[in-house]
Amino acid sequence: MNPQSYFNLGIWICNSVICLKRIFELVAMATIAISLCGEGRGHATRICSLVEQLEEYHEIRVYTSDDGYQFLKNKFSDGHPRVTVLRIPGITFQYSGGRLDVIRTIKTGLNYNAREIGALIDRLICDLETYRVSLAITDFEPSLPRAAARCGIPLISVDHQHFLLAYELDALPQMLQWHAWFIGNAVWMYVSEASETIISAFFRPKIRSGWEHVIQAGPLLRHEITSKVPRDDGYVLSYLRKHTPWSMIEILADCGLPIKVYGLGERASIGKISFQPIDESQFAEDLAHCHAVVSAAGNQLIGEALHLGKPMFALPEKAHGEQSINSYFLRDTGCGEFEYLEHVTLHQVKNFLDNLDQYRGPLSKMVGQMDGTQAVIAVIQRWIRQHKSTS
Repeated sequence: MNPQSYFNLGIWICNSVICLKRIFELVAMATIAISLCGEGRGHATRICSLVEQLEEYHEIRVYTSDDGYQFLKNKFSDGHPRVTVLRIPGITFQYSGGRLDVIRTIKTGLNYNAREIGALIDRLICDLETYRVSLAITDFEPSLPRAAARCGIPLISVDHQHFLLAYELDALPQMLQWHAWFIGNAVWMYVSEASETIISAFFRPKIRSGWEHVIQAGPLLRHEITSKVPRDDGYVLSYLRKHTPWSMIEILADCGLPIKVYGLGERASIGKISFQPIDESQFAEDLAHCHAVVSAAGNQLIGEALHLGKPMFALPEKAHGEQSINSYFLRDTGCGEFEYLEHVTLHQVKNFLDNLDQYRGPLSKMVGQMDGTQAVIAVIQRWIRQHKSTS
């Protein structure tokens, strides 16, 4: 065989491999519907990590509201032809006088269920049928689970909130145990029955009897976090919720270190505090290179901080039971401290920043170990294979 023949054979083999790969992709491809709570950034960053992994081989339709919609729309607007992000109505936290108003939030949720969710379920049923959806995934959003059930489509629940039902919480103070029971009843309103239930959390207490079927996974971390090499550039990163009282800003201004604040929007600097615009890529960069974190107590951000080896001072709102529980478990890891946002003092923050060495040992066991994304992807792919084998 002459050299030209070998060359032609090589081209033929390469083209054959490409064709076989394309055939495999088409056979394996499925359409997946994902819904998520739009409140804050935690749900959106968790779902972002899944979409990053799934979009290469599957069509993804994402349904969310408010902050979640803005985050994911910006992330997947250009260069992601298989991802469609759609706005739906959702439930948001209600505040009075700068504090979380639990009663108003519950009333808003009841009003949403009475007035809006019926029409939304009908819309989603139409979409599920039109786009021949094979699998539904929800992160604490109530309409897609109901639509999927009526269409006979398997549903995977991936959220943090199910820990309130599935985990033994006897080590918590009595008030927080009561709060967990109270909020846990609301979880049933969101997802009453799923084909698979996955809990994403940075902590793993004992599973309650009757919940042995749940799958435990670490926080789902997007590529912007897992690709970073941590270093210490000497500033403090702070992520604060929109209704943070001004007294917290004053405390940060007096703590003695440069502070980069996210979550309150871009505005004029105050002393050593700089207020950063919404930019998730820059946020990940600043998190990886900060000295420590003083922040709201969301599960997702705590997981990101632990993964990057950053000591954290958490600031849960007293009425926000879930964040209060997260904070107790953060303290239990030995990787951080907390105080309620309404009670925190300058002395507490400075004491934390002056004694960061005590957290280095526990953190060394966490660095690079938190990401649960691949465990969740494996469950999703198993359900897709199962659907294709029976269809």
